Amino acid sequence: MVISFNATAGGAGIHLDPANTDITDEASLQRGAQSFMNYCSGCHSIELMRYNRIAKDLNISEADMANNLMFNAEKTGSTIFSSMPDDGAKEWFGTTPPDLSLTARARGTDWVYTYLKGFYADDSRPYGVNNHVLENASMPDVLWQLKQDKSERAFNQDVRDITNFLDYVAEPVKLIRYEIGAKVLGFLFILFILAYLLKKEYWKDVKYGKWRAKD
Repeated sequence: MVISFNATAGGAGIHLDPANTDITDEASLQRGAQSFMNYCSGCHSIELMRYNRIAKDLNISEADMANNLMFNAEKTGSTIFSSMPDDGAKEWFGTTPPDLSLTARARGTDWVYTYLKGFYADDSRPYGVNNHVLENASMPDVLWQLKQDKSERAFNQDVRDITNFLDYVAEPVKLIRYEIGAKVLGFLFILFILAYLLKKEYWKDVKYGKWRAKD
């Protein structure tokens, strides 16, 4: 299957496909967490996150987290580190794969989304692939099997889910902030109605001439 996208490296600019992520989409975040742990966590850490925090935020039971999404830790309170030793990483890739805790925040979700879709065959590279967004990247195309087995639409959704998960990881407090924001707006709306009704009650005597100021 050939994946089409609009990323082109031209001069100083890179045209990125819109990721259209939504961290309020819990199902997408759960799928993204599963895909990240299966395809990305072998090389990349997200050490600013803990397994139990993800389980709580994404409504995943700690039992499911421990049984299905933890591959190199014993406690759900552990931070999420890569399974790859640093010396092995430097030997195999020439450098240690970066921690991805803040990547979506630093690079932007469109960059992450387009980068993950942007691998193409290049026999001159050590792993036989290159990337349209980040030329000569050391990373192999870890999602190649998904790209081969699925339709373009389904594959793009898988990549979007991973990007969505990394967007959440970069700033998990956004989930709480969105929830609090909705509650605050609801409270202000009710307060506005009450204030308006109270104003009408106080001013009706003035309007209908039932109240007169004392001389």
